[in-house]
Amino acid sequence: MSDRKIRVLVAKPGLDGHDRGAKVVARALRDAGMEVIYTGIRQTPEMIAEAALQEDVDVVGLSILSGAHMTLCPRVMELLRSQGMDDVLVLVGGIIPTQDVAALQALGIHGVFGPGTSTSEIVEFIRARA
Repeated sequence: MSDRKIRVLVAKPGLDGHDRGAKVVARALRDAGMEVIYTGIRQTPEMIAEAALQEDVDVVGLSILSGAHMTLCPRVMELLRSQGMDDVLVLVGGIIPTQDVAALQALGIHGVFGPGTSTSEIVEFIRARA
């Protein structure tokens, strides 16, 4: 096992301007010893994929509260794959209806976390897979 820290990109795709949850998760991952890059709000899928490539991340965490996850997630996944980033762990958190979880997983999203998920659960999920 390498001593290299797990590198995580936390991003807010779309027009959703509420980022408290993303910041809480980013802080928890940092406190758990991971390197965290937070892109800020209103990121396009293209901006997120480019940042993931430039930062050479192990994990991409998308925080989506707007309801646009079935539009934004497929595009992010397509862009990551087109850049050869098939091995990146991709997570989505936010307001995700239960009926959409299987479709997101079919896209290649590894974890879907809804409201009330503990930060320790997210940390352990990443540690077990990244």
